[in-house]
Amino acid sequence: MEIKKFINYLGDVRREIDKVTWPSKREVMITTVVVIVLACIFAVFFAVVDTIWYRTVKYLIEA
Repeated sequence: MEIKKFINYLGDVRREIDKVTWPSKREVMITTVVVIVLACIFAVFFAVVDTIWYRTVKYLIEA
């Protein structure tokens, strides 16, 4: 009985996967580049903000 349920489940999974609209190779490449560029921009931004905060706090503590 359990095997039959499992086989039905696998059939349902297969039917759902067939309904999925997969992105093209071009779409994947474009979104990957966008994610990498944005990650670099945010890394630089947070590095600058972190440096400013660090120097501000250091100045206030030493003053």
